[in-house]
Amino acid sequence: MTNDYTLHVGTPAKEDYLGLRIRAGLTPKTAEGAAAGLPNTVFAVVIRKDGEAVGMGRVVGDGGLFFQVVDIAVLPEHQGRGLGKAIVGALVDHLRATAPEGAHVSLMADGEAHRLYAQFGFALTAPRSVGMAFVVQERRAGVVPKQ
Repeated sequence: MTNDYTLHVGTPAKEDYLGLRIRAGLTPKTAEGAAAGLPNTVFAVVIRKDGEAVGMGRVVGDGGLFFQVVDIAVLPEHQGRGLGKAIVGALVDHLRATAPEGAHVSLMADGEAHRLYAQFGFALTAPRSVGMAFVVQERRAGVVPKQ
């Protein structure tokens, strides 16, 4: 990462978060979701150039047992400059310094991004386990979650 970029510890502003996700090619999120979710960030960093947010990454989790690295995004015109590596490095350094021994840290790697994450100790889990997910497509009125 060159000197014209600065890494800031802190959760991205909602507008920066939503814009970076779209411009970096990640799945768009809603303003409602960002407003609810961002305050629950465990740790985050934002990379800026000339005041503009050009990259970000967050850690979410329960603060003790499980953590997930999410929202690793760098604007396309700023890729190839080590920004992704700086973001993941800052997140992993924070987790290694603060998470309790035995804490489980996971992430979902898109495409060839697993090569970046492997540099920081992340390992593919298949075939022992595989990631699974679903996206809430609609809220159903009157449906009460099972306890």
